[in-house]
Amino acid sequence: MTATMVLFQACFLALLCAMLVRSVRSNHALIGLAGIAGIAMAARQEGAMEMLAPFLVVLVAVVQVGSRLLADRRSKFSADEEVMLTGPLTGLTRARARHFLDQGFWMTGRAGDVLTREGEEVGQLYYLASGAAKVVSAGHLVGTLRSGQLIGEATILSADAATATVTVTEASRFWCAPAKSLNAYLAANDDVRHVLEHGFNQSLREKLQAMNRASAAQA
Repeated sequence: MTATMVLFQACFLALLCAMLVRSVRSNHALIGLAGIAGIAMAARQEGAMEMLAPFLVVLVAVVQVGSRLLADRRSKFSADEEVMLTGPLTGLTRARARHFLDQGFWMTGRAGDVLTREGEEVGQLYYLASGAAKVVSAGHLVGTLRSGQLIGEATILSADAATATVTVTEASRFWCAPAKSLNAYLAANDDVRHVLEHGFNQSLREKLQAMNRASAAQA
């Protein structure tokens, strides 16, 4: 196999992978790799004119990466939001996370505030930054929520009825986003939806494990 053929295959595979990956960072890196392979392949053929197209590919990739890095640097977060970046928003760039968080708002809750009601549609997604809440299903206490946990993630994307009633038990601080606008936003931003779905699944697994431990302790 000639060196030109190897470079051609590398260029093709890099572009193919760039179309398949969900990560914006990986996409840009693969496009840049394809461009570099294209430049090397063109250099082995005729000369400078054949290098123009792959050079432009590399240039576009560099500009895209530079723009993303600049947007990340300019994105500002509160202390509570920084914690979310390492929790349910893990996998998003800072700029994308900032854009997502701007779809919701921060609120202060008081003991007795009901966030979701069993059998009713979940109106908002919540992230509990501080405080606590209790989870009641069929009249029984089935769990307690603490800081760092999501509320409403089980049904927020499906519009199904809530499986439990969640009530704030002490002064709390949480981020929330209306279900309708959130679903519209995620429908238009597949990369963010993919990250959130992973975070939702992780949150549900942790809650199930906590419920199982609580049940075992009571047995």
